[in-house]
Amino acid sequence: MMDEIMEMFSYPFIVRAVVVGVMVSLCASLLGVNLVLKRYANIGDGLSHVGFGALSIALSLNALPAMTKYFRIEPLPFTIVMVVLLAFLILRISENSKINSDSAIALVSTASFTIGVMFISMTTGMNTDVCNTLFGTILAMSKRDVYLSVVLSAVVLFLYIFFYHKIFAITFDENFARATGIRVNIYNMLLALLTAFTIVLGMRIMGSLLISSIVVIPALSSMRLFKTYKLVIVSSAVLSVVCFLVGITISYMNKTPTGASVVAVNLTVFFLVSATAYFKRSILR
Repeated sequence: MMDEIMEMFSYPFIVRAVVVGVMVSLCASLLGVNLVLKRYANIGDGLSHVGFGALSIALSLNALPAMTKYFRIEPLPFTIVMVVLLAFLILRISENSKINSDSAIALVSTASFTIGVMFISMTTGMNTDVCNTLFGTILAMSKRDVYLSVVLSAVVLFLYIFFYHKIFAITFDENFARATGIRVNIYNMLLALLTAFTIVLGMRIMGSLLISSIVVIPALSSMRLFKTYKLVIVSSAVLSVVCFLVGITISYMNKTPTGASVVAVNLTVFFLVSATAYFKRSILR
């Protein structure tokens, strides 16, 4: 088994995927705790649909000779910009209208997914690039994507740690945070911004249909293991990174899709933790 693992890391594309995957898993697990506690976990799924729509538009336009004659859209930067803008739009809709957050996420994500499908059907069709966007592939990470992903992941981690106490405050009680002078809207936008970065960066490996799972599942597992916020944060980060590494190893050895393998490991851990917690409660009764 060790020989196979050593062989796996001899391939540059797998090393790139592991570097980006570990960084994204770490960011997703930290943000996931706050999103779950704020009952805002659906934003990960919604932004992944937005990411699919944006990436589909970029790939479709790049497939048109008339467009590429004058300019070419860089898919990853374009997707990041669009997801960030629509993450802010979701917040504005939910804060300044009668539409609640879940409905705002559903509205924007459905519209984005529909636009993406329309662009695909009129230009490139369901080609390999589109399937990679939906389901993810470790072959999709170029060196430039890796550099951009590592830099943005580092920015996400830095901002999360730097504004840790403010994010903690708005997570548990927005009214109290507002009363103490914290600008709640600004930090909600910051949380949405960090989530948008993380979702887009993880889409290349996990796919737009599965990326939200690594935001939510490690947080849920950790909440069944620990009761304090800091322990949940640390546990979620450790579980997420370990599950990603185990998942990508299983993917390589069994030739299974990377994203699905990582999610399967996360789900296995969640069910084991839940079963352990259930039996523990039963014994203590």
